[in-house]
Amino acid sequence: MHAFDVLGDPVRRRILQLLAAGEQPSGAISSVIQNEFGISQPAVSQHLRVLRENGFTSVRAAGTRRLYAVESEPLKEAADWLDQFRNFWEQRLDALGTELARGKRDREREQTRTEQRESAPEEQ
Repeated sequence: MHAFDVLGDPVRRRILQLLAAGEQPSGAISSVIQNEFGISQPAVSQHLRVLRENGFTSVRAAGTRRLYAVESEPLKEAADWLDQFRNFWEQRLDALGTELARGKRDREREQTRTEQRESAPEEQ
């Protein structure tokens, strides 16, 4: 399965978000996913299996618990593939940053003018 096929599912993306904070027991993951997506525990287990079989997560036993963790290599591969498109959005984000700064500067100038007009003595 291609990385984007795995990442295309919102449940699997959410699981990876949860695991980004650190290793998590499968029960805790299942609880959050069941509450947020309204799916059964077996469905959550299936998503965990897809992530594990495609190398996005690892699992280790700790007594009766199964602890899942993110594996970075498939995510790095997806990020590397996306890098070829980065210039398309970075240019637009740079332009947006410029426009936001310009708008902020204009608002500050207008605020200064307003304050100066309000503090100036009225002419009779």
